[in-house]
Amino acid sequence: MIPQSFIQDLLNRVDIVDVVERYVPLKRAGANYVACCPFHSEKSPSFTVSQTKQFYHCFGCGAHGTAIGFMIEYAGLGFIDAVKDLAQTAGMQVPETKFEKPRNKTDEGDDLHEVMLKAAQYYRQQLKSAPRAIEYLKKRGLSGEVAKDFGVGYAPAAWQNLQEAFPDYNAKSLVAAGLVIQSDEGKRYDRFRDRIMFPIVDTRGHIIGFGGRVLDQGEPKYLNSPETALFEKGRELYGLYQGRRAIRDAGCVIVVEGYMDVVALAQHGVGYAVATLGTATTPTHVQKLLRQTEEVVFCFDGDNAGRKAAWRALENSLEQLVDGKQLSFLFLPQGEDPDSYVRKFGKEVFEKLLRDAKPLSQFLLDELKSQVDIQTPEGRAKLLQEAAPRIKLVAAPLLSLMLRKQLSQIAGITQQELDAQFQIKSVSTARTLPRINNAAVKPLARSLIELVMLDSGVARDIDLAALREIGKSGEGVSELRTLTALLDVATAGAAVVSWPEYFRESEHAALLKQIEPTLLRRQELNLSTEELRVEFHDGWGNLLRQIEHGNDKENVEKHGFTRDDVDRWSVTRGIGGPKVNE
Repeated sequence: MIPQSFIQDLLNRVDIVDVVERYVPLKRAGANYVACCPFHSEKSPSFTVSQTKQFYHCFGCGAHGTAIGFMIEYAGLGFIDAVKDLAQTAGMQVPETKFEKPRNKTDEGDDLHEVMLKAAQYYRQQLKSAPRAIEYLKKRGLSGEVAKDFGVGYAPAAWQNLQEAFPDYNAKSLVAAGLVIQSDEGKRYDRFRDRIMFPIVDTRGHIIGFGGRVLDQGEPKYLNSPETALFEKGRELYGLYQGRRAIRDAGCVIVVEGYMDVVALAQHGVGYAVATLGTATTPTHVQKLLRQTEEVVFCFDGDNAGRKAAWRALENSLEQLVDGKQLSFLFLPQGEDPDSYVRKFGKEVFEKLLRDAKPLSQFLLDELKSQVDIQTPEGRAKLLQEAAPRIKLVAAPLLSLMLRKQLSQIAGITQQELDAQFQIKSVSTARTLPRINNAAVKPLARSLIELVMLDSGVARDIDLAALREIGKSGEGVSELRTLTALLDVATAGAAVVSWPEYFRESEHAALLKQIEPTLLRRQELNLSTEELRVEFHDGWGNLLRQIEHGNDKENVEKHGFTRDDVDRWSVTRGIGGPKVNE
């Protein structure tokens, strides 16, 4: 766990303008910098980066965050990797746990990233003097420019070619990087021989592995690097680093099965494709892709193997689904793969095919129905039995609801009956929560949260006893629990640069990220701390009175509120106006 104090120090020391400009060209516009938004397609710039406030905001799509948030959302990094990347540029050392060592370092101190880069340079150099490999790539329609973009190379056919690049061929780092195999007898030889080499690059631009494609007939057709300290097949996707911009522009990413599919599609102007690395699509793959774009299309061959791979991808996607984002499945005509299809028919025909891809919901129901006779009660019962464990995995609540509605119609039962069989609690049968007046309390709490986020000093002398009671019970309006959490930190005197980053791993993160962009309106007023404090205290008194008068007596007492409490908190602190009489 990285200490919060380090996160705050890091955000204080990095300049968000420098961070964003590594990926997006910015132009100065007054006190801020602007660009066309990297998160959605637009012709005129609505993406603003504030150097004084150290955040970015898009007035078009609402994207908003700090330097860490930008690295997560744009570069596709996890939180820890984003922190480490920024720390490296700021010359800071991320605190490590006592027994942890960097993944890219061997016990001898060798840097595996440097080893992989050196190997990639060697393979690229070898391609230049390999006419047979060059001829193969030309036959596949690959230009020198695209081959260069993807770092394509060639591993010669001899057993110890890498000795030319690494004079110390016995170095442990070569085995640790997966480049060299050492037999039980101690003999060493290159893992990749007589293959077209495709470097696998992570989201930070580091080469972490290779995929080797056999030139002629041979097995295996594709040979991947083994699992190493750098490379986990279930986490990485070939072409994601090269295709990030195209994926953003298209609002879509295509998942294919082979390296040549990715490269061939890029050659024909479809640069938003990625490939899994000799493994089925994993939940981590889906999660990573949904962070990058709104739509994911899985593209498979139309044969039995392709449909089985698609079904595995579907099952591994269910827990990652998000309402508002779409997963679809495209099956190519028999005997075609993306490489052959785009070379034969071109970009426009391929993209037209993409638009007809089958949504995940339709593919799921079609496949389940194809296995039973829905004309019989037995068949419909079997359908529900097969559907239940999968529907219960669907993480997107609205999509889950739509699927259950469709299933109940197919099975000829009510949705309530289906939910009962699936053991899914409906809203009507859920435990009734205390009746806090959401419509009145919610905007008051959100307004107070904004004020604390603008200036935590506004919350001096606040008594939090009542709100803590709500937080402990887990009941009522979520804004009240988030407000309590912020006030706990603010009244303790902590200096917080970014509240969403501070509460990243908590239940409050999503709400704070949603609220943060609205701070711009308040900031434009340039109110002093004292003016903000007066506004906060007025709102605080209104909130406490609303909590009491917006609830029946029984529910007020459940939360520990009494009339005397409200009067004491609001009046004796001088923040609530005159005492309210019976």
